[in-house]
Amino acid sequence: MKTAENATSGAGLAWFKSSYSGAEGGQCVEVAAAPHAVLVRDSKDSAGPVLALGRQAWADFVGQAARG
Repeated sequence: MKTAENATSGAGLAWFKSSYSGAEGGQCVEVAAAPHAVLVRDSKDSAGPVLALGRQAWADFVGQAARG
């Protein structure tokens, strides 16, 4: 797991907001598929830090989250 310095490392990528995010704000994340990682950021701070996860780490996380 790595942290990118800021969201410019994800410039030009399509960011997707969590379907669980409410319209009123709150705890929201966005993800983008980069060539060698999945990037995760706070949707309320698109210029803030970005977390870069390897594809397998992301798949493992999503699998665990789906199981509760």
